[in-house]
Amino acid sequence: MDPEKPNRFSRTLKVLWRKVKEYTRIKEDTDYEATVDFISQSVVFRGFNVWILFFAIIVASVGLNVNSTAVIIGAMLISPLMGPINGIGLAIGIFDEKLLQKSVKNLIIMVLISLAASTLYFLISPINDARSELLARTQPTIFDVFIGFFGGLAGILATSRKSQSITVISGVAIATALMPPLCTAGFGIATGQIWYFLGAFYLFFINSFFIALATFVTVRLLGFPQVKFVDEHRHKAVKRIITIFTVIVLVPSIYLAVDVIREAAFNTQSQKFVNEIQNSDMLAETEIIKSDREYHHRSQSITLILFGEPLDETQVYQLQNILHNEYGLTKTNLIIKQSSDKPIDIKQQNEIIEDLIDKKDETIRQQDSIIHELRRQLEESPKSDL
Repeated sequence: MDPEKPNRFSRTLKVLWRKVKEYTRIKEDTDYEATVDFISQSVVFRGFNVWILFFAIIVASVGLNVNSTAVIIGAMLISPLMGPINGIGLAIGIFDEKLLQKSVKNLIIMVLISLAASTLYFLISPINDARSELLARTQPTIFDVFIGFFGGLAGILATSRKSQSITVISGVAIATALMPPLCTAGFGIATGQIWYFLGAFYLFFINSFFIALATFVTVRLLGFPQVKFVDEHRHKAVKRIITIFTVIVLVPSIYLAVDVIREAAFNTQSQKFVNEIQNSDMLAETEIIKSDREYHHRSQSITLILFGEPLDETQVYQLQNILHNEYGLTKTNLIIKQSSDKPIDIKQQNEIIEDLIDKKDETIRQQDSIIHELRRQLEESPKSDL
């Protein structure tokens, strides 16, 4: 073996590492004073900021109400929601007690204004049914955690540059989607649907927490100077208060995030289970026409409505074992509804018929798409010489 090979490999790694550090360094272009000033000013909600937020919430509520994604995006671009949330992350990172108090106070004001505006709109709106854009803001997923955290990282990095990128900051405002959950919470209040309010507000809290966490992490990594106190005892007291506040917010937030991750895993595994058994020999003469999933902290359930040859107790028991042993959903209860059970009500019958029609239409669309693609390929293929 050539003794020079290890040395060459080591030198190559060192060169690659220097290149990686060169292309990824971010401290050199950081404007500490301007960043603190910018975030401190954006925290306050008074005067025109209040009206901009109020109008933006109304616009977003209209977009959610009429199911218009373009209107919702436009409202998020003009909304000043990020200020207090970034302020909380910055204040914790530099141990600024006054900025933390101001940020929390203005975040509460911001939430109250948003809820008041959205509730007022949905009280007078003639459209009271929940459209898909509203429903999408009532159930947090693991993707909301990722969007909040990585969107927050992009936002604080763009804000901390000497030449701030308005494009990045605007994109973060759209991606993190703080406004739609508050509008949906207002819809829940206006229509008396408490679960809409709780789900939407939970989503807003998850997004806000991870944006603040991303700001805190970036501030510490960039080495922002901490607030200096003349009195050392006062300095220690402020650090202690901010640390306690951070723990109080962090612990339940981590618990909620873990629960979101568990729910995402449950939804993924349960969908795989339904797809597999539908294609298995056990259900060769039976079709799953509807499947519902319910997730709770301590228990979960999957309900299957079957059409065709009824399953006997042994087959149901086998499906339950597959669910528990192969998919790890040990706390999930499998509920089977089929023709041998007691008759279902008219509403369920209508839902089953609609699902059957939807499945048939989807199958026809897929077949039409395949036929269209095959025809296109035949037309584009060169004709063979006869």
